[in-house]
Amino acid sequence: MLGLLKSYPEILLALSCFLLLRRYLGTPRGVPITWPVLGMLPAILSNLHRLHDYCAEVVHASGLTLVFKGPILSKFDFIVTCDPANTNHILKSAFAYYQKGPDFPEIFDPLGNGLIVADEDSWTTQRKAGHGLFAEAKFKGYVAETSKGNAELALVPMLARAADLGEAVDLEDVLLRFTFNTSSKIVIGVDPNCLSKQEVPFARVFDEAEEVLALRHVTPMWWWKLMRWLNVGPEKTLAHSLEMWDVHVMQTIRERREANCETSPDMLSVYLQKGHDDKFLRDMVFNFMLAGRDTTGAGLAWFFWLVSKNPSVETKILEELKERFGEADEQTKVFDAESLRGLVYLHAALCETLRLYPPVPFNHKWAAKADVLPSGGDPDHDFDVRDGSDGEGVGKDCKEFRPERWITEHGTIKYEPPQKFLAFSAGPRTCLGKDVAFTQMKIVTAALIYNFEIEAVEGHVVEPKLSMILHMKNGFLAKVRKRRGNQLVVFH
Repeated sequence: MLGLLKSYPEILLALSCFLLLRRYLGTPRGVPITWPVLGMLPAILSNLHRLHDYCAEVVHASGLTLVFKGPILSKFDFIVTCDPANTNHILKSAFAYYQKGPDFPEIFDPLGNGLIVADEDSWTTQRKAGHGLFAEAKFKGYVAETSKGNAELALVPMLARAADLGEAVDLEDVLLRFTFNTSSKIVIGVDPNCLSKQEVPFARVFDEAEEVLALRHVTPMWWWKLMRWLNVGPEKTLAHSLEMWDVHVMQTIRERREANCETSPDMLSVYLQKGHDDKFLRDMVFNFMLAGRDTTGAGLAWFFWLVSKNPSVETKILEELKERFGEADEQTKVFDAESLRGLVYLHAALCETLRLYPPVPFNHKWAAKADVLPSGGDPDHDFDVRDGSDGEGVGKDCKEFRPERWITEHGTIKYEPPQKFLAFSAGPRTCLGKDVAFTQMKIVTAALIYNFEIEAVEGHVVEPKLSMILHMKNGFLAKVRKRRGNQLVVFH
């Protein structure tokens, strides 16, 4: 038989085509083909420009869990799952077995050994310290005061000027500047006043880091490590930005040590009082700045884009605000966090935004021991977990923006278990900043909807960007108009 194939190469070619066609036809529709040598990598590369949407489509077509096969010898195999039973098992029930893993700190080396990266004893220590701080009434009050102050004195005036000039603004960029201001003030006690500047070099560090980290996840490790070693391409850009950032942060740490700010409520001052070294403080600052600035900013941008496309939702939020605060008068208003408590429809609209566009759409885990997932998969290697709330248990209208799905028949917020609503993760690693994020988002969304009409610029394409945080690829161009009767009045 072998001699026959060698004598007639056309037979060998036909047989090879038959086997490949059989493999293709035997693959369920929507599931990437496992090619010889290359595995499923061609599907990833051909869909890199729409990776987030493609991953959602693939896990849906795969029955919520897929074993991804990478190129031979690449160590690029992993499991993708959005099955609530699996996510509950991984993030909660079997938490001790599912860690960040040995490769995670290297992939995420810009974060040092901060809370996002840490495992085992280091994570336990940092988590306990962070949980204690976030639970303090003084710190909560500082967060709320900082958020309201930045909205009142910087964000609202900036948008009011844009409305007066009739200019379109990149609302995602504006909101990320706002969250960079508030995060910087909360974490290191310094307000960089980003909303009054043309460019913010330090903020760009986070954008570049997120893009490179996303590329590392879809590139064989040997390749990006080679680029890092040669100091070329995106790895070179990232290294330069991190060097600039570290100089800025270390200088800030030195200044705060000398100032001895014992009564300051910001995170850096609190951690300085506990005697931590400069390396620990640098990593803490980078981790909390990344989490505070980017996740909240991205969530806000998607919220206003969704609301601009769904005017009935905007009307209902505005009615809820007017019912509590009255009709808009001649003065713009920014509401404090306490006065916004109990606004059910606003909270539901924010949850619905996070369901459709979770700011952190991937959660990287590594199995420390052999295990069997509830769905039957073998997770004895790295894998990613995709937010499973879009589809499973939601209904045929799962792609629609419908805040009503979060409201019970009694008019209260409907509880969804964390394994189905993973915007803030689940289990012991549930996001420490969940309440901080909701505080900031409610202050901003209430202020902007109450004072302004926000309309997406016609023809501008909004879609997810290839990044570890779900940013917008082209930003969000919008027109801002003051609601009738409002004039800008700011008290200093």
